[in-house]
Amino acid sequence: MISMDAKTLPNDISLLQQMVMDLLSSLENKDRRIGKLEHSLAQLLRQRYGRQSERLADMDPALLLPFMQDYLKEQAEPNPEPPAEVKKEEVIKEEITYTRNKPKRKKLPEDLPRDIIEYDLPDAEKICADCGEPLQRIGSETSEQLDYIPASLRVIEHVRFKYACKHCEQQIVVAEKDRQPIEKGLPAAGLLAHVVISKYVDHQPLHRLEGIFRRHDISIPRSTMCGWAGSCADLLEPLYTLMKNEVLQSKVINTDDTPVRVQDPQVDRKTRTGRLWIYSGDTHHPYHVYDYTPSRSREGPEIFLRDYPQGYLQADAYAGYDGIFADPLRQVRELLCWAHARRKFYEARTSAPDLSHTALAWIKLLYAVEKEIKELSSEERYSVRQEKSVPLLHDFKSWLDAIPWDQALPQSPIRQAIQYVRNGWEALCRYTEDGDLAIDNNIAERQMRPIAVGRKNWLFFGSDQGGRTAAILFTITQSAQRHNLNVYTYLRDLIARISDHPAPRLHELLPDQWTAKQ
Repeated sequence: MISMDAKTLPNDISLLQQMVMDLLSSLENKDRRIGKLEHSLAQLLRQRYGRQSERLADMDPALLLPFMQDYLKEQAEPNPEPPAEVKKEEVIKEEITYTRNKPKRKKLPEDLPRDIIEYDLPDAEKICADCGEPLQRIGSETSEQLDYIPASLRVIEHVRFKYACKHCEQQIVVAEKDRQPIEKGLPAAGLLAHVVISKYVDHQPLHRLEGIFRRHDISIPRSTMCGWAGSCADLLEPLYTLMKNEVLQSKVINTDDTPVRVQDPQVDRKTRTGRLWIYSGDTHHPYHVYDYTPSRSREGPEIFLRDYPQGYLQADAYAGYDGIFADPLRQVRELLCWAHARRKFYEARTSAPDLSHTALAWIKLLYAVEKEIKELSSEERYSVRQEKSVPLLHDFKSWLDAIPWDQALPQSPIRQAIQYVRNGWEALCRYTEDGDLAIDNNIAERQMRPIAVGRKNWLFFGSDQGGRTAAILFTITQSAQRHNLNVYTYLRDLIARISDHPAPRLHELLPDQWTAKQ
């Protein structure tokens, strides 16, 4: 740092003024940079060590700030005047009591194999101690324990009988074998289902699974299991394509994306960033379809949604979707997510507490309406939203427009949060136009969790082909979980049957229709 004294300063007043202005500008830029770095550091620390929930407190939004108290007082209907005389007995006080729910042991499934161990009295104790007569059995007391037997492997031998003509010795006939998931391969359907579920549902890296098999004295290299997963993806691709076509018929599609590392020997660090996308169908097309792209370019969603002619696409404000919304040959409408908007204000709560907490209180009021109408029909949800949510949104917008920009520095977190809401206001309010639409995109964001947990274990895809394999297998397993199926039972049945299943009846293997068939 350079020190100055009065002798080194110039005597020109205008020059001194210019130096002071430059110094103040430099300090302002430094403060802005420090604030931005502190915000980034706080976000990284929260992401690494902090809680992920955005809940501020379990309280009424009106208690967050005096501004919201005044607003709610203005909106509240006047209370009727109490009667002149109120007897003491008529005053009812609501008492709230809290009782701790003790966990209850659930009954074990009846279809589990059972080993019954019986305990009887010795013959000497079956004599009454008072009268000496024999005791009579009057019943029994039963208690249950749950035991665990490690998973076991078994060998299936396919014996094909051969026949020959001993008369002319010219013909030999061999019985045909059923088609197998991998022809001339080692694994049966159950083993393939186990490998797929271990990696793509239970997030087990293949090298760990290799060690598990080694405890059974079976050597299965991870490279072999990787090839099995690719073969399963090839086998199930027709069902994946059918699910994709079903999702593209949805009234609303929820989409999101997340980065994944992909091995690439042509780059310096040996890996580059690929992308997994989720496209969740509506209640009439209930499937979670994943797609893999080598990058986050707009070509990914444009190609996947090429045959989506009209409906709603709910996502974040990623610019790659703009071409879909602007396409004059289609009628796809943008639907933004209030959870994204809330997150931005939540991240700004330390740098601009008054503005961010007030915005969070507004958003909490909107979510309170959604909680109220959760179990209602589509028509009823639309009616309540028009009555309650639309006026709230109107007043929220008026409050946002009244914020002077000098309260929010450029590039500050609160400025970005306000700008995000202002720029996407129409798409943020669109959910009130139809009772079938949701206030946020949480259904798609929840489907990113299996990817986030998995990449902490298996770390990366081996290639772009591995990304395609993951997209297909995640689609099958996550769609099965959406319907609360036993994923192993469902996947094992698919792998065993799909080779011989007639193509026109492929829809029978969809998870919702498979359930009905079962």
